[in-house]
Amino acid sequence: MQMYRGCSVNLLKKICFLQLYFIPLGAISCKSITTKMIQDKERVMKTQPADGKLGILVVGCGAVATTFMTGVFMARKGLAKPIGSMTQYDKIRIGRGADKKYLSYSEIVPMPRLDDIVFGTWDVYPQNAYQAAMYAEVLKEKDINPVREELEQIVPMKAAFDKNYAKRLDGDNVKTAQGGGLPTRWEMVEALREDIRNFKKEKGCARLVVLWAASTEIYVPYYEPAHGTLAALEQAMRDDDREHVAPSMCYAYAALKEGAPFIMGAPNTTVDIPAMWQLAEETRMPIAGKDFKTGQTLVKSGFAPIIGTRCLGLDGWFSTNILGNRDGLVLDDPDNFRTKEVSKLSTLETILKAEAQPDLYTGYTHKVRIEYYKPRNDNKEGWDNIDIFGWMGYPMQIKINFLCRDSILAAPLLLDLALLSDLAARAGRYGIQRFLSFFLKSPMHDFTKGEEPVNNLYQQYTMLKNAIREMGGYEADEEID
Repeated sequence: MQMYRGCSVNLLKKICFLQLYFIPLGAISCKSITTKMIQDKERVMKTQPADGKLGILVVGCGAVATTFMTGVFMARKGLAKPIGSMTQYDKIRIGRGADKKYLSYSEIVPMPRLDDIVFGTWDVYPQNAYQAAMYAEVLKEKDINPVREELEQIVPMKAAFDKNYAKRLDGDNVKTAQGGGLPTRWEMVEALREDIRNFKKEKGCARLVVLWAASTEIYVPYYEPAHGTLAALEQAMRDDDREHVAPSMCYAYAALKEGAPFIMGAPNTTVDIPAMWQLAEETRMPIAGKDFKTGQTLVKSGFAPIIGTRCLGLDGWFSTNILGNRDGLVLDDPDNFRTKEVSKLSTLETILKAEAQPDLYTGYTHKVRIEYYKPRNDNKEGWDNIDIFGWMGYPMQIKINFLCRDSILAAPLLLDLALLSDLAARAGRYGIQRFLSFFLKSPMHDFTKGEEPVNNLYQQYTMLKNAIREMGGYEADEEID
């Protein structure tokens, strides 16, 4: 026991406990006790193992979803790398000083393997995932054909769809009422719940996650009589209130009721309302949203903190995009674009705040535009013109031109959000998952209490790392790596 000389009484008690239950006698010292105690005891207690199959149900079987699924299948076969995925590549520092080490997520917390994933989908078009991937023309045929068999087995279930929410879509693979026509919102919910139950049983899944990767719906402003409480939302669904209950709300409600976390990948008003927060609390399920942060907003959330940290002033930030995929077609409708505009405009205001620095950020102009340009297809191009000013108010400009591939950037986000939402559920975390803000344009927050979202990319990354640390039983910290 010479090695324990100088340890406090409380620390010795912890050493004895660990040696009794976890660690051979003499295997630890005072220096490593805290790390060992958390690593070997708390990790087991905090997060359940990722046993069995994980079903990932994706709303939408278009460019983003098929690129995601194809990439996972190709990675399983060793034919491609899941580049861009934080869960597959990122490493987090554990410990400090001489004891620090950098571990992958799966070394910190139990994570599903890619081989454990089973895919399902809903879509308004009936084509299977192989046909949809070929139609999208995001990936080359040589990168799709090796997993053609797997993709052909993924046939979309009929979508809960209301054309008033996406007028540019004309698919007929949609749910109908018994007598024909559009089902009520409550009938949509019941049909979706049945889909989820059947999928879980038929595929033998231990757990499920539901992701929205479908088109942007028309803008639905918060309406307290329908969105303020769970009871109000359920009544609105039963009353078939089509104005205030979007189809995406039906998917989210069905998922949570069936014990599946729900992730909103579009800027729709869906889980960012008190009624859904209450449902997530009651079902003890995680929710995350909204709007996958892929291109221009990723750049904005990373570059705006540079301006703020350097104490430079901002006169204006003009952002415009061109894209020609189905998402661009839907956003060409002003009602749908309004939903996206609100999401994209929300980033700067919480990073460069006039109340914090009135000399630097009072009255700046922030505009966002999106143009549908068919020849560009999925290869989105984003331009940013940033008018800043420096010493003695002298003006300067910054130009950013990001020629990106929308679905290539989005696919790893789907993987990460699905795996991390499943992790959160196994760790007993429920309700809004703020640590997933890193992946989202317009992070959810409790606006009823005046809470502001965190949009600063570097603060979001700290939140992500600390959540992983905590779910793994390690100490959260903000020390610079």
